[in-house]
Amino acid sequence: MTVDERAHTLTQARSADRSWRWWWTLPIYPYGERRTMRTEVVPDTIWTFDQVQGIFHVIVPIRMTVVRLEGGGLFVYAPVAPTAECRQLVAELVLIHGDVKYIVLPTISGLEHKVFVAPFARAFPQAQVWVAPDQWSFPLNLPLSWLGLPRDRTYVLPPDSIHTPFGDCFDYAILDTIDLGPGQFAEVAFWHRQSRTLLLTDSIVSLPIVPPSIVQVAPYSLLFHARERSSDPIVDTYGNRLKGWHRICLFTFYFQPSVLKVRNWRQTWRESLTAPERTRENYFGLYPFDWQSQWQQRFTDLRGDGKLLVAPILQTLILNRAPQSTLAWVDRVAQWDFGQIISCHFDAPVAATPAQFRAAFDFLTPEAPPDLSLPAADVQLLRQIDRQLTWWRIIYPAQK
Repeated sequence: MTVDERAHTLTQARSADRSWRWWWTLPIYPYGERRTMRTEVVPDTIWTFDQVQGIFHVIVPIRMTVVRLEGGGLFVYAPVAPTAECRQLVAELVLIHGDVKYIVLPTISGLEHKVFVAPFARAFPQAQVWVAPDQWSFPLNLPLSWLGLPRDRTYVLPPDSIHTPFGDCFDYAILDTIDLGPGQFAEVAFWHRQSRTLLLTDSIVSLPIVPPSIVQVAPYSLLFHARERSSDPIVDTYGNRLKGWHRICLFTFYFQPSVLKVRNWRQTWRESLTAPERTRENYFGLYPFDWQSQWQQRFTDLRGDGKLLVAPILQTLILNRAPQSTLAWVDRVAQWDFGQIISCHFDAPVAATPAQFRAAFDFLTPEAPPDLSLPAADVQLLRQIDRQLTWWRIIYPAQK
């Protein structure tokens, strides 16, 4: 076998290891092939497993956290797609620390988290599955067993961790279910006492200035958004990777930030004809974005030196529907003595204190000053969506 043939065989094997045949249950990028990156966060105690997800090359990390239990075995928080590569990376920890004992679904609304729990449970048939209360599905609210979760080993998290078999290692706080009208939102924060680590799903994020490693494994999406127009070539440089990542963060947080103008489709189509390549990967040259000169400063303001952030969509459409119960949950979490946070998206781990965690939710208090890092012009689209959905009575109005 020649060197080229060996390389081709190895590439095919890696592709098979990353294959995800159930991609159609959540048909977003990267579809049928998901890479997994394992990182040791606390030596011999906590590991993160990162994959990516996104739409129109707006890709962000999605993260699973695995914790070694003091009595042996592994605890899994918010599973990702159990590809062969992912299972092998978990199996390497199993050989050293024991079986996967517990799998936790800490949310009721995040489809990108819920969709992987059943296949992950099948991959580790000895594990118990624990889910946040008030699980629901759309368009029909089906029993958990109908959604693929094993009937004989799936349990609902009780109000207090002392009633769970992992209560000696963890405490947790359940955010009271927020009724939005067409759906519900809730999250369960877990505190690992030994490592002083707080595990969160979607409520808190921190933006890294450098693209996460898992995003840079296949940097095309970063380079796609680093361009100014369709005719610009895709050039892989460190500067372009940074530029693309910062723009992706603005997309993710605001959908359409004020520093982004969208060209009309006639102009977009005409410019696509000048693209140096017109392939499916670059959407056949379509690039309707026109970034204004202030976009970089807007990212700097948003990031705020890596401070803890509550995503604007949660601020404008979800948590403001139940500010009192949300703040009660925040106050309970802030009583724990944690020193770092691992969230399911963006940067992790993030050094943080309970006071910093509490301050991120100040927008829910009436006496809080305006958050200058979230300009009104940038959240205008989200506020328009909020007003329209409320007017149509699709979602309940925000509470004072």
